Amino acid sequence: MSQEKVDKYKKDKANRKKIMRKERAMSIVRKAILTLVALALVGWLGYSAYDIYDSNQERSVAEVNFDSVTEYLNGLSETE
Repeated sequence: MSQEKVDKYKKDKANRKKIMRKERAMSIVRKAILTLVALALVGWLGYSAYDIYDSNQERSVAEVNFDSVTEYLNGLSETE
């Protein structure tokens, strides 16, 4: 081996723990990001499916009788 390769090997061997720690940290970060992306995708798909299901449901309609309110307002305008 050339002296250059020997020096590189010694340098790598001296910093092996540091290099391994850095690689493990990057692996954990990569897994965390992929997990977040997967959760976001599943959440988005679930929300979209629920929205489609909910939009196909029949809506109940409520009728409101405003006769008493109209009579009250008419009564106020007549007294003035």
